[in-house]
Amino acid sequence: MGQWNFGRDVMDGWAAARPNSLALYHLRGASQADTTTFEDFRTMTNRVVSRLRQAGVQPGDRVMVVTGKHPAFWPVMVALIKLGAVPMPGTTQLTARDIRYRLALADAHLVVAEPEVARRIASDPDARGSVAQGWVVGDDSLPGGWNGLDPYGDTGGDPADDGNPTDEQDPCLIYFTSGTTGHPKMVLHRQSYPRAHRVTGVDWIGLGPDDVHWNLSDTGWAKAAWSSLFGPWMAGAAVVIDPMTGKFSAGEMLDYLSAHPITSLCAAPTIYRMVVQEDLSRYRFPALRSAVGAGEPLNPDVIDAFRRATGLTIRDGYGQTETVLLVGNRPGMPVKPGSMGLPSVGFDVDVIDEHGQRLPPNREGDIAVRMGEHPPEGLYAGYWKDEAETESRRRGPWYITGDRAMRDEDGYLWFVGRADDVILSAGYRIGPFEVESALIEHSAVVEAAVVSSPDPIRGEIVKAFVVLAPGAEPSPALAAELQEHTKHVTAPYKYPRAIEFVAELPKTISGKIRRVDLREREWQGHREGR
Repeated sequence: MGQWNFGRDVMDGWAAARPNSLALYHLRGASQADTTTFEDFRTMTNRVVSRLRQAGVQPGDRVMVVTGKHPAFWPVMVALIKLGAVPMPGTTQLTARDIRYRLALADAHLVVAEPEVARRIASDPDARGSVAQGWVVGDDSLPGGWNGLDPYGDTGGDPADDGNPTDEQDPCLIYFTSGTTGHPKMVLHRQSYPRAHRVTGVDWIGLGPDDVHWNLSDTGWAKAAWSSLFGPWMAGAAVVIDPMTGKFSAGEMLDYLSAHPITSLCAAPTIYRMVVQEDLSRYRFPALRSAVGAGEPLNPDVIDAFRRATGLTIRDGYGQTETVLLVGNRPGMPVKPGSMGLPSVGFDVDVIDEHGQRLPPNREGDIAVRMGEHPPEGLYAGYWKDEAETESRRRGPWYITGDRAMRDEDGYLWFVGRADDVILSAGYRIGPFEVESALIEHSAVVEAAVVSSPDPIRGEIVKAFVVLAPGAEPSPALAAELQEHTKHVTAPYKYPRAIEFVAELPKTISGKIRRVDLREREWQGHREGR
């Protein structure tokens, strides 16, 4: 153990070694961008540290950060880490009730928010009463009792205040899980967690000091820690800030990639599925050399369509809010489309049975990380204030991810589904991802979600909820065609015996498909006799 702090040791280190290199590349329009150097960023974050210190923020204080993609997110996060406070990022879609729940669970009373979220809190008496100190970024019209914070324009504060020393085992960050089931849990990470993201930024994404990396995720979930904060900056790369809020536009994203010197891209599978629906022959990406995907497994046909259009193979990766990258397709290694790749350097990741024993190749089991006496750096410290839940993730020396997979003869891992997503039909175990990928290979399908549906004979059957491509019309004939297509692409027993066409799929705030909602609807209807 020893002292270590991402803000002081990494960000200030880059400012000393490469003061004029780009830290942030802020997209302003089709061809305009603002830039922030590492030296500018050091000065800016120190001023924020000084202001927060003057306001009484102490090491260990939990602070909600709900700023969306406002540029203040980056200096605020690093300043809080420098100070030894514990930021708790959240999406701007959180309601006042959501924020109140999180503040109470974390015993926190400080919030840094963008204006709309601040007004949402201020207009709710219960939420307003739970905030002892509120800071608003990007707006002069402050709710009563709130403070303004403008890291890019504020000349107050001490530019030499670089925070407080922290031990690598001290609390650094809390993320709330996306909560596909039950209430969100607090995932606590140590100060060493950002350092472990070298495996994410360097070993998997393949970044270096000359790269400009764009991650399209919202700042309120852990993918931002992976790919908008710690991963790129451990490599010394520049981070892209984009103005894309609200409904995603694939065309707008492609315009930015065409006009700006963006060398590296990270996006969720949902985004890539939308991108390959565009006419990619209209675009050229002169600087882009790398593309990765994470959040959910990426369908092989999407990888193939993107490669045909751009010459780039999207390299899938796997990890969780609780971890850094655990499994990935690293630069230069052969990619098996549909596979998550190989375990990350420094991690013993395998597929195990219910007794904690490693399974042979091509046997389905639980994805697990061997912890032993000393857990690998980058694995969470636990669910804060929930020892029972933390302990439930242990199986002997293993941390259990809650996901299911198979490992092939070459050591590549193949995702099957969440443990509670696997379908048991007439004695067969069927993972939803393989069926979804088969459906998406059909030209009429944009997205698909596969869940169990009750059946009096088979116990459960495979049911698919399908979003159609523009121009395709739902019909019994198309449903039958999709069923036959699936039988030819994968094992016939896996085909969806029921298909329902829908306009959209329910998703978490982080963009993952909420199969749990669809499954519960199916089974609730059965219980109610519908």
